Amino acid sequence: MEKMLYQPDMALAVTSPSRAEVTSSDWRAGLPVLASETVTLRELRLSDAPSLLAMLAADEVTRFISPPPSTVEGFERFITWTHAQRAAGMYVCFAVVPKGYDVAVGLFQVRQLEPSFETAEWGFAIGSPFWGTGVFAEGARMVVDFAFDAVGVHRLEARAAVQNGRGNGGLRKLGAVQEGILRKSFLRRGEYLDQALWSILDEDWRQAKAVWGYTIH
Repeated sequence: MEKMLYQPDMALAVTSPSRAEVTSSDWRAGLPVLASETVTLRELRLSDAPSLLAMLAADEVTRFISPPPSTVEGFERFITWTHAQRAAGMYVCFAVVPKGYDVAVGLFQVRQLEPSFETAEWGFAIGSPFWGTGVFAEGARMVVDFAFDAVGVHRLEARAAVQNGRGNGGLRKLGAVQEGILRKSFLRRGEYLDQALWSILDEDWRQAKAVWGYTIH
């Protein structure tokens, strides 16, 4: 998911997000905290806005995604928007918080492609200082688990620019299947780029998990 779903002029009618962590099993009421040995995923907070701006506005991060907000205030509006979309049951956005940190250095997004949420699209953006640290792999596994087990997704899709070697490599290592090339499907910096279409099915994921034998804490 290389396009930022949020647009600055979208109307908002929600209150500011709370710092309180959610224990409810209904993700629409608030996202749970997911944790592994290296990274924690949680609901975005307004206090994450400065770190997200610093991490996600860098050229090496934005090269293959649509432009993120360009100011702290823009990220604050984005964060509030994610809460509204989650409460409506249409979208999930997790903050990526590495071990030893308190603020987000990236995010994972999942959005419905049909009202039932059985088919969904996901995407990710993580600050370049954390590339190659294992943060993506751990976080991605927890997000995919959450999508299948908590949200009820059956088919999870991802799109990545063909030139985005790191993104495509990460999806391949996760066990996603490349289904084809979407020609000239993504406009970035005035140029239309080809995208690879990837998918993971719930039954394939559960089978792979049984082979890997990893556990989510």
